[in-house]
Amino acid sequence: MSEPITNAPLQLTCLHDRHVALGAKMSPFAGFDMPIQYTSIIEEHNAVRQRVGMFDVSHMGEIFVEGPEAETFVNYIFTNEIRGFAPGKVLYGMMCQRDGGTVDDLLVYREFEPDHFLLVVNAANIDKDFAWIEKQAKAFQVTVRNESPDWGQIAVQGPLAEKTVVEVLGLKEAAELEFYTYYNTEFAGRRLIVSRTGYTGEDGFELYTSLEGTQALWDKLIVAGVAPCGLGCRDTLRFEAGLPLYGDELSEEISPVMAGLGMFCKLDKAFIGRDALAAQKAEGMPRKLVGLEVHDRAIPRAGYPVELPTGEEIGVVTTGYHSITLDKSIAFALIDSRYAPLGTELLVRIRKKIFPATVTGKRFYKPNYKK
Repeated sequence: MSEPITNAPLQLTCLHDRHVALGAKMSPFAGFDMPIQYTSIIEEHNAVRQRVGMFDVSHMGEIFVEGPEAETFVNYIFTNEIRGFAPGKVLYGMMCQRDGGTVDDLLVYREFEPDHFLLVVNAANIDKDFAWIEKQAKAFQVTVRNESPDWGQIAVQGPLAEKTVVEVLGLKEAAELEFYTYYNTEFAGRRLIVSRTGYTGEDGFELYTSLEGTQALWDKLIVAGVAPCGLGCRDTLRFEAGLPLYGDELSEEISPVMAGLGMFCKLDKAFIGRDALAAQKAEGMPRKLVGLEVHDRAIPRAGYPVELPTGEEIGVVTTGYHSITLDKSIAFALIDSRYAPLGTELLVRIRKKIFPATVTGKRFYKPNYKK
């Protein structure tokens, strides 16, 4: 995802000094100076797929909503259904404009304290999201707080993630968590949120706590030999697992329905953008996000055109890599819906050459673990 040109100084996460000390390749991302890789993207990718790795995701946003109408309000701005879920549950979904365009995709944590919710949003959208949420909140009895600068977050991902957080960090209750749940504990005298979601296709945990606590957790994991991983392999991992990236597969121009995420939009309730999404689902969309397998080792980068044999351009690649895990070239592409059925044969123009490709499902990689 390309970053807008800005003169604003880059923000630093609480782990920035540690990344530099480890020799990480640093680069701007979402307004932060972030590690792209420490050794190599391939090595870090394989560490997560085969063992365990950890990511600094302290750049993500934490927005808290509380008040007597908190549940009603969050349910109104969020496409998924939060009513009826007990404390400790995490839900994925979107916030949408009234025309169905995506404000952001996010996680909603139902807090253990009544009428309290945590919204975890994308780093590039923190300010935009907070302003949008505050605007919608004016009609409700709620308080909205952006606490993003006060929280750090580490994602521990991979087949050995559970063993790592239990044995290295002593978080024994983590082993009892089901997928998309969390619990609260304390670390260094401050609140520690431990959730089990993930953005890599593997089992994994997210550790949210104070800035100082995040540094201490990171140091413990480093001493234990857990591989630090950069945003480079975070992208290759999430892509193989069929997970979208805001700005590429979702945007104000790409609705959840267009992106194939309609399952996270509960159309039997009222929420902002509901009518537009219902119409899109009923009438069909002119464009649809699909998976592509390219029958060559050439890499289909974002922005490359997708064509018919006649040379007519019918879409564009949003994300593409030569898959590290699967050893084949694959892509997400936003294309004319008429050519979206599985098995459709298309062409991808890579530089000045064209390569045959087949429409596939978007979930290229499926993990073996069950929880």
